[in-house]
Order: sequence, then C-alpha cells, then structure tokens
Amino acid sequence: MAASSRAQVLRLYRALLRESQRFSSYNYRTYAIRRIRDAFRENKNIADSEKIEELLNKAKANLEVIQRQVCLFLSFYRSCPLLI
Repeated sequence: MAASSRAQVLRLYRALLRESQRFSSYNYRTYAIRRIRDAFRENKNIADSEKIEELLNKAKANLEVIQRQVCLFLSFYRSCPLLI
C-alpha cells in the first residue's frame, strides 16, 4: 500500500473512532467502536488498490452516517449545526 493510502486509511480510522466516541449511549458507542475495529482488522491485508479505494469510500459513507446519528442523538440535548 502506498504511503499516502496508508495515511488516508489511518486518518479515516481515527475519525471513525473519534466520532463514535461522541455517542451518548454506551451500547451504541461500544457497538460502533467494536464494528469499526473489526472491519479494519479484517481488511488490513488487502493489497488490491481498487478494493482499498472501494473500502475507503464505504468507510467515508459510514462516517457520514455516524456523524448524522450522533447529531440526532445530541439534538435531544442541544441544537446541532448539521441539522440546520
């Protein structure tokens, strides 16, 4: 894997974990973190650049879903700028 791809994957991995930490519910938070870690471990030996790109796009889409879900959870407690 190229150095830039590796850095991009690590950035995305950290962003997913960081965003998942924002879930107020313990169950949602631990489930999301566990699924993220499992998925990245499962795919760590993939060498095909097309497959890596496909998985990166899927992870980016999942990051957006997590951001929306966290925002919805937080909207019950305070306003969320993503909902405006």
